[in-house]
Amino acid sequence: MFRKMRRSKQELPEEECIEMLTNEPRGFLALLGDEDYPYVIPMSHVYVDGKIYFHGAQKGHKNDAVKKYSKCSYCVMDNGVRKDGEWWYTFKSVIVFGKIRTLTDRDEKIDKLTYLGDKFFPTHEETVDEINRLLDKTEVFEITVEHMTGKTVVEK
Repeated sequence: MFRKMRRSKQELPEEECIEMLTNEPRGFLALLGDEDYPYVIPMSHVYVDGKIYFHGAQKGHKNDAVKKYSKCSYCVMDNGVRKDGEWWYTFKSVIVFGKIRTLTDRDEKIDKLTYLGDKFFPTHEETVDEINRLLDKTEVFEITVEHMTGKTVVEK
C-alpha cells in the first residue's frame, strides 16, 4: 500500500526514526482541509508507545479536518549539520503516515498531556498546573502510525 523509498541507500533504520520522533520537539502535520486542499501546520508533539500526540484548541481548521478525514501525515526533521567550508547541510527527516483521532477519555487526555507537558515545561509542577487550568478547553490528538520512513538528505 505504501511506496518504498526510491533512494534506499539514504534510508534510516526504524530505531533512528523512533529516536527522532522521540527527541525532536516539532514537526508538520498534514491533513485534508477545506475544499480538499492540503492543510499543513507546525505542531509540537510527543511520541509515546508507538503513537504521536499533539494538543490544540477544541475548534478550528485542524479539528474540522480531523473529523472529516482521518488519514494524515507527519514530518519531522533535525537541524542538520554543515561542515566548515561547505555551503550545504546534511539533515535527517522522518515521515509518518497514519490515522489521527481526537481522544475522548478524560484520563487518557490527562496522561498524554502529562507526557507533552513534561517534554516542554521546565518542571512537572508546571505541567500539572497547565493541565488543571486548560484541560476542559484542550483537545488531544493521537496518530496511530501505519507507515514510517526516514532518510538522510545531503542538499548539494
